[in-house]
Amino acid sequence: MRSLTLFVFGLTAYAVVLVVSQRWLAGGGWGGTMATLLTLAPMIPALFICGVVVRVIRNLDEMQRKLQLEALAVAFAGTALITFGYGFLEGDGMPRLSMFAVWPLMSALWFTGVMVKLLRHR
Repeated sequence: MRSLTLFVFGLTAYAVVLVVSQRWLAGGGWGGTMATLLTLAPMIPALFICGVVVRVIRNLDEMQRKLQLEALAVAFAGTALITFGYGFLEGDGMPRLSMFAVWPLMSALWFTGVMVKLLRHR
């Protein structure tokens, strides 16, 4: 339960820092290094969230850790194949995609990998 609380805290902090930093940037007047720091500010709570996820995985039993590792391997390989494939298609005229598309893809593949493994072990 403590990990869930920390995760929700991290997500809330991320949302707040994202909104505040974007509003400050939209207001203008920030240049150079300060604009860069404001742009990257949401990464601080994102790092906290990553730490919580690693902690949760470390506290899982051996079977659950194995399941997560296999799901992450599927997500990693699947993301690599899909993004490389799409990169070749961009060379053939397909529209360029933002890097923001990579994380949702990897998350969806990780979730799918976990669900497939859970269904197999029923």
